Amino acid sequence: MKIYQHYSIFGFSNSYMIGNEKLGKAIAVDPAELTPTMIEKIEQNHFDLCAIFITHNHTHHIRGLSTIMKIYSPIIYASNAKILEFQCKKVRDGESFEEAGFSVRAIAVPGHSQDSIVYLVDESFLFTGDVLHAGLIGKTSSTFNTNALAARIQQKLFSLPQETVIFPGHGPPSTIFSETRANISYQEGFAEHIKSNYDFFV
Repeated sequence: MKIYQHYSIFGFSNSYMIGNEKLGKAIAVDPAELTPTMIEKIEQNHFDLCAIFITHNHTHHIRGLSTIMKIYSPIIYASNAKILEFQCKKVRDGESFEEAGFSVRAIAVPGHSQDSIVYLVDESFLFTGDVLHAGLIGKTSSTFNTNALAARIQQKLFSLPQETVIFPGHGPPSTIFSETRANISYQEGFAEHIKSNYDFFV
């Protein structure tokens, strides 16, 4: 397995490509845009881009879909039945499946958005979108929702093995070990003190 990360200035967001070199297949995660560099990764490695994982339907994580679908024919996985004009293979909380030779488990963690879903690949790599970042959880619309999201993350994600690597929609990678010990969102009173202009992770 090789995981390629691409940073997009549009929305300051991360896109990822998960490559299976043995099978010659690849999965894209949250394609903010499709750049020549990303196409080179696909073509130079002779990858069949067979799937796209969407963590949630926010523009700066899906804008590249239209371009990708003009060039390739991947299956789009999401918790939505349709994104933009494209039909998706709808995944549900706890659903397990195989794609590109990898085992995948979908975990619904609503809060930042109602459709937020994360993908655990080969029980080791967690693609979290805007649910969980390095040191911070995703932005929500209220104190109540922030506390609710923190509780869902604690229940559903912090129970994963500590060595699980987190690949978020914004910012650097992290691990479950680091987040259970250093995420500032779990400091007492965090949700009550969020400023209204807290908008970096949108």
